[in-house]
Amino acid sequence: MAERAPRRRARGGGGAARRAERSAINFETAKYIERNIPNFEVLDDAALEVIETNAETVLAEIGVNFVDNPAALQRWRDAGAEVDGERVRIPRGLARELCKTAPSSFTQHARNPEKSVVIGGKNLVLAPVYGPPFVRDAKGGRRYATLDDFQKFVKLGYMSKWLHHSGGTVCEPTDVPVNKRHLDMMLAHMTLSDKPFMGSVTEPSRAQDSVEMCEILFGKEFVRDNTVMTSLININSPMTFDDVMMGALEVYAKHNQACIVSPFIVGGAMAPVSVAGTLTQVLAEVLAGVAYSQLIRPGAPVIFGAFVSSIDMNSGAPTFGTPEASLVTYGAGQLARRLNLPFRSAGSFCGSKLPDAQAAYETANSLNMGLMAGVNFMLHSCGWLEGGLVADFEKFVMDADQLGALHGLAKGVSVDENAQALDAIREVGPGGHYLGCAHTQQNFKTAFWKSEVLDYKPFETWEEEGARDTYALASGRVDTLLNNYQAPPLDAEIKAALETYVAEKKASMPDAFS
Repeated sequence: MAERAPRRRARGGGGAARRAERSAINFETAKYIERNIPNFEVLDDAALEVIETNAETVLAEIGVNFVDNPAALQRWRDAGAEVDGERVRIPRGLARELCKTAPSSFTQHARNPEKSVVIGGKNLVLAPVYGPPFVRDAKGGRRYATLDDFQKFVKLGYMSKWLHHSGGTVCEPTDVPVNKRHLDMMLAHMTLSDKPFMGSVTEPSRAQDSVEMCEILFGKEFVRDNTVMTSLININSPMTFDDVMMGALEVYAKHNQACIVSPFIVGGAMAPVSVAGTLTQVLAEVLAGVAYSQLIRPGAPVIFGAFVSSIDMNSGAPTFGTPEASLVTYGAGQLARRLNLPFRSAGSFCGSKLPDAQAAYETANSLNMGLMAGVNFMLHSCGWLEGGLVADFEKFVMDADQLGALHGLAKGVSVDENAQALDAIREVGPGGHYLGCAHTQQNFKTAFWKSEVLDYKPFETWEEEGARDTYALASGRVDTLLNNYQAPPLDAEIKAALETYVAEKKASMPDAFS
């Protein structure tokens, strides 16, 4: 559903009118990306087979730990794995065989059906930053995130044309008790946006709350028969599956809701320093996690995840936008496709403390890496700063704007009659220009992607308008978007039922901040 803010009547003729049209706030959401370009692949079949064989060796001989989860250990015993204490050794081929029941793609339904997304195949779904405890903006600087900050990010995500997904914990609202904040976050996604969203994973009961709130929003029968959430299940790399994340996965898989099974890799700390070694561990961990989801419910939707960064060997800090991370991501995409699973990786990754040149370089490398690697679900696609510790408002709109460039690149090259432009070449001939020719007039509005943040004006105009840099322009756009926000329609009875559920749940337990 597309909405447009009211326009003021512009003065000054056609040029002013066109400028007003370009500056109008547009609530349109672009459809998820459907790639018409090839994936970039760095490994040949022989290399892939070596990594796959080694991953099976890891599972069979070294094994993985399922901690504090006796029920999981019993499920693995029943499936034919060797269980020694909390260590699970999975015979060669067993995990891969179990993974075959996971779907190669699935639809995540939004409450606005026009914004539902298909995850898998050649598609790319973009979702915002996830998890930072801090936020930053031009007015308040760096500070602990609040619920008000969270709600503002959800509004910005809803109004961002190139974002297809509202995400999950866009920032961590630290002014709300830990055991209750998931309720406020879910309520914000459900009422302030009509895009698809993620559920809570910080405790199994909170995953269950997420399911129950979805049953209010969508209806119990719809949730029973359809996927309405995609949620992030991190593996404690190396090769440890904790009871909290696995408990949340168990809830979601049981209810046919999607999970991203994602190793958390910082090369040199949580995985080997080599690309091949890291890929071996990533594949072993994903195989075990996806297989376990299928033990809970065969056919439960699941995504092959790979969060990848390298490490600065001097400071120990994670680094982003590096060639090594790109090579791991490209290789992981190939491994995911050989398993016939959707792939999650990449994002607006950077280690910078500010939305500066370092942030721009690292983010551009990371975003383009994701597009070329064949990623199907890109969490953290906008707003990430300081290694994921900070969600930045200005960077959120800068990154969200740049996601439009990914849409444009993914279209590929058309060679239909209009794209061949022979009539234009004939009309202009040698020594002419194309600005006024019929083909340009017919296509100029859609021919090129155009940023809604970056400045392309002549120096004199730019100087007269305050010589604003990109950070200042982004800050202005944050204010403009939030000032023009309009909530998407939601049935009053459903909204009241959601608010009642949240209020009653909160009242049923004391506050806990740990």
